[in-house]
Amino acid sequence: MGGRRQKNQIELAFTWSGTGEARTAARKGTEPSLARYESERLAESERLMEDACEARNLKQALRRVKSNGGSAGIDGMKVEELAQWLIANWRTIREELLTGRYRPTTVKRVEIGKPDGGTRKLGVPTVVDRFVQQAVLQVLQSIWEPTFSESSYGFRPKRSAHEAVETAQRHIREGRRWVVDIDLEKFFDRVNHDRLMARVSTRVRDKRMLGLIRGFLTAGVLEGGLISPTDEGAPQGGPLSPLLSNIVLDELDEELEKRGHAFVRYADDCNVYVRSERAGQRVMQSLRALITNRLRLRINEQKSAVARSHQRKFLGFSFTSQKQARRRIAPKAVERFKARIRELTGRRRGHALKAIISELNLYLNGWKGYFAFCETPSVLKELDGWIRRRLRCYLWKQWKKPRRRRAALIELGVGPDLARRIGASGKGPWHISGYLGDILTPGYFDSLHLTRLVALA
Repeated sequence: MGGRRQKNQIELAFTWSGTGEARTAARKGTEPSLARYESERLAESERLMEDACEARNLKQALRRVKSNGGSAGIDGMKVEELAQWLIANWRTIREELLTGRYRPTTVKRVEIGKPDGGTRKLGVPTVVDRFVQQAVLQVLQSIWEPTFSESSYGFRPKRSAHEAVETAQRHIREGRRWVVDIDLEKFFDRVNHDRLMARVSTRVRDKRMLGLIRGFLTAGVLEGGLISPTDEGAPQGGPLSPLLSNIVLDELDEELEKRGHAFVRYADDCNVYVRSERAGQRVMQSLRALITNRLRLRINEQKSAVARSHQRKFLGFSFTSQKQARRRIAPKAVERFKARIRELTGRRRGHALKAIISELNLYLNGWKGYFAFCETPSVLKELDGWIRRRLRCYLWKQWKKPRRRRAALIELGVGPDLARRIGASGKGPWHISGYLGDILTPGYFDSLHLTRLVALA
């Protein structure tokens, strides 16, 4: 009952007509007043703030923010507290949005590790700002999404990284076996605000919406107890930043399409596929000038290159060198996978085997959901065997003393003499794990519900 009552309260807050506040705003001399906004039929691109504040759009935004979760911003408000807060405060926020007086709050800077090393800086907006950004995103997305390039896949609804990889594979199979691999240096930190706003304003005439977007860009960041201004960049972490990044890079997509290039872009990771190294060098030179001079961004020269397609990785995958190139897991992705498995199966962790397997399964199921898309299952089969061997090592280390090892082996059905010889061996755990393969079989680990990367035939 409590949940239904709160839902009804939220709906009432979102559908409130606001006539009283409109008159108040008009008396204060707000031009154009809320009354005019609600009574006149404005051009579509001039009334986007009304669309953002429409009840259905707001309820969808609230659902998305709650489902996405995330940590609190600098005000400490949690996602679970947002709905109740909106019931009490939405009228004020709505008036501020419709009169162009809403001011985003400074974002909190946090750092997370990158898969390939180093850290990535994220900006965590307050929960209220995330809600407003999500409502704005849903309106702007309907304007921009239909016109984005078919070769753009990142941060777009109903498009996935797997589809991007398949498109790259198709280009390679068509004979474009050289790739111009472009990596943009600190892209989100270097977005030029003036160029971005100029591009947004080509389709958005609502000055309140333009002011709000710029406000999100320039809200500043709190890091180490100090607030720093943001004169450039689109802080990662808010719902709106991915769309803004696609708007910036849509200009790159348009130029590549105009030149007739076969390419795939996923966020700031862009690959152009050509038929020769010479063509690749020519494309790289022209793109370097375009990105530097027109977009005012920088290419990371260390991570960018012109190379054979099978020598580069794309979204965690690489491709075989055959004419009919197959998808395979990039070597670095395999290395990261093994490093994580080593952490989870560290021999000094001291947890029961079932607890270790439970932790492993959480990671394996997510990893498998993405990388089982490869077309080289032999690699997955080898990793399955390697994981089981790691677990045999873990058990052997846990059994510790010869007497305990002998008893455990007998319990598993090993004869007393063989159990005594294996248990008394002075060989290391990895060496012994080879002998244990006939005892702690794949079926044994299946009985403990260990996730397989390759399903049984």
